[in-house]
Amino acid sequence: MSGSRGPAEARARRGGMLALAAAIAVGVLTAIQSRINGALGAELDNGILAAVISFGSGLLLTAVLAAALPSGRAGVARLIAGIRDRGIPWWLLIGGAGGAFTVASQGLVVGIIGTALFTVGLVAGQTLNGLVLDRVGYSPAGVTAVTIPRVLGVGLALAAVAVSLAGGGTAEAPLWMLILPVLVGAGLAWQQGTNGRLQLKTGSALTATFVNFVGGTVLLAIIALVQVPQVGFSPLPASPWLYTGGAVGVIYIFLSAALAPRIGVLLLSLGSVLGMLVGSFVLDLVWPPAVPPSPIRSAITVVIACVGVAVAAFGRRPVR
Repeated sequence: MSGSRGPAEARARRGGMLALAAAIAVGVLTAIQSRINGALGAELDNGILAAVISFGSGLLLTAVLAAALPSGRAGVARLIAGIRDRGIPWWLLIGGAGGAFTVASQGLVVGIIGTALFTVGLVAGQTLNGLVLDRVGYSPAGVTAVTIPRVLGVGLALAAVAVSLAGGGTAEAPLWMLILPVLVGAGLAWQQGTNGRLQLKTGSALTATFVNFVGGTVLLAIIALVQVPQVGFSPLPASPWLYTGGAVGVIYIFLSAALAPRIGVLLLSLGSVLGMLVGSFVLDLVWPPAVPPSPIRSAITVVIACVGVAVAAFGRRPVR
């Protein structure tokens, strides 16, 4: 029996490592998108319009893929059938609101406070809410126990936030710009859980991604209709790379929807946190924001939060 369990356990470990590596990739892509959308928002002088452009391009891309791929068409058919027979509740269709909040916030503040500081605040909200969502059973992977290592891991993430706010360029940024990323992180954890649940219902991560972009684009377009005529915007920039944020978002939202049912919201959050921290730290070094963070302080926050990720990951035990 033990011999038969050995290969199975080894395969499970390899699968878990691959899933964690994919979660880390989600974080790296999130950091890249944050800086792209932040730069677009700064160029347009309008973060909301930048978010509409980013989400709108993502919606166009997912719509084309859903129509072109047989798996995409089958997933949309299951989605429509589920909505008609009420097997898919309405609240599974609004995960895009979390993404809209994230992208709008990127366009509003990342160009000012930097990717690293934005990411550290996001870490706090995402890990704390990921812990809660896993415990109450909102995660598509089921109910997961609150263990001491998990609580310590979230505590270390919060400590990283405290270090990041202790000085450096934060005094030059408004307080709301420092609080907003924490709320964004909480919304991102909820979005990952919601999209993962929808993926289980439709059997298609692409369909869940498409629904995410539909909801987010509609919400942002409504906000833009009110905001843009009042504040205006600068001419559209010519640089093509500023319009790639939507495509980056499609990739990491697709990965998140596929991973959440497998590893749960908290472990997905922890892996993406690690990717975001490292990615944002490198981005701020090679591409300094308007208010450059202290490299030493940023490195300390990365180390503290990475230790928190490791501690919490070791405490992952499902409730049977």
